Amino acid sequence: MAVTDRSAPAVPSEDGEAAPKGSARPGEAFTARQTQQDTHEQVETPAERVNRRWNELLQETRVAQTGVQILFGFLLSVAFTPGFQDLGTIDRTIYVVTVVLGAAATGSLIAPVSIHRFLAGQRMKEELVETAHRLMMFGMVLLALTIGSTLLLILRVVLPGILAEILVTGVMLYFGVCWYALPLWLRQRSSRRGTAA
Repeated sequence: MAVTDRSAPAVPSEDGEAAPKGSARPGEAFTARQTQQDTHEQVETPAERVNRRWNELLQETRVAQTGVQILFGFLLSVAFTPGFQDLGTIDRTIYVVTVVLGAAATGSLIAPVSIHRFLAGQRMKEELVETAHRLMMFGMVLLALTIGSTLLLILRVVLPGILAEILVTGVMLYFGVCWYALPLWLRQRSSRRGTAA
């Protein structure tokens, strides 16, 4: 029969509360909480999952929409500045491409709102979420290209030679790593962990 020493010092748990020595270790408590969380995620119904994904998508869309709208507004105003007349043919071409990319990005990132209005009450939320997801991903590509070409337009005016192109290439590579490579790597690492478990 095990005897517990009542005079043994208390061991602080992860929550900061003291637990008697010999009780569950902090790591075990964390594992128990994680198991409860995993169980809760497993019992999520398809309807709950679709609603959760839609709410997450709405939050992400708000962030992207704000950025693209500010950028697009700035681009539209550039044509009416006095310095615009001094731009060469190449810079004007970059400007036109940039404005078209910005308009397309705006369309893709606002499209989920329009689709939701048309399909509201039609019990098609799962299709809506999938379509909105694809539009968001495409809109993010267009937004990255818009930012890159805007940067190119500005830096070509400010910096001499090929330095502008080099800097824009570096920024676009950074976007590619942050926006696409990193999430894909995290997803792959997570799936490898799941397979190993």
